[in-house]
Amino acid sequence: MSSTEKIAAPESLPVSGEVPVGGPPGVLAACDGSDGSLWALDRAMSEAELFGLPLYVLAVVNPSPTGYPPGMIELVQESIERLSASMADGLRRAVATVQTTRGRPFQGAIALHVVLGNVIEVLLRCTRGQHTLVVGTRGNGGFSRLLLGSVSTAAVHHAACPVLVVPAPPAV
Repeated sequence: MSSTEKIAAPESLPVSGEVPVGGPPGVLAACDGSDGSLWALDRAMSEAELFGLPLYVLAVVNPSPTGYPPGMIELVQESIERLSASMADGLRRAVATVQTTRGRPFQGAIALHVVLGNVIEVLLRCTRGQHTLVVGTRGNGGFSRLLLGSVSTAAVHHAACPVLVVPAPPAV
């Protein structure tokens, strides 16, 4: 696990390719760059500050949901590396975006992680030993707002720590 760092310039934060396990318990925020995940990241920052815990921000990339045929992984390795690097940049931008919208920037310890694998499996594995998992919703309107997405539903039912599901803010 990468060490947590006090947040300075989000664009310079290192991003680990390993899951955030084995370190001190903290607040784990799932972030895919969607509006819902940005609202959740903001709330995760508040939770981490409230409890004096490190913040682990996790993005999971599944480059091939159906898997690769034998020998194909070597052919697509460069594309996977570019995808991971792009997601790392997106994670840094997400932190920077949330920081600019907060009344007071987050000053706690933070670690960013981009991990390859099945989103739900990786996320649930990372909840072991954490204080709280914070996930967002997709923020759909109408009846669909009453429903959780597949990731948040799996988290609520199977996470090894308490889960905070952050809904979209009310329309103004």
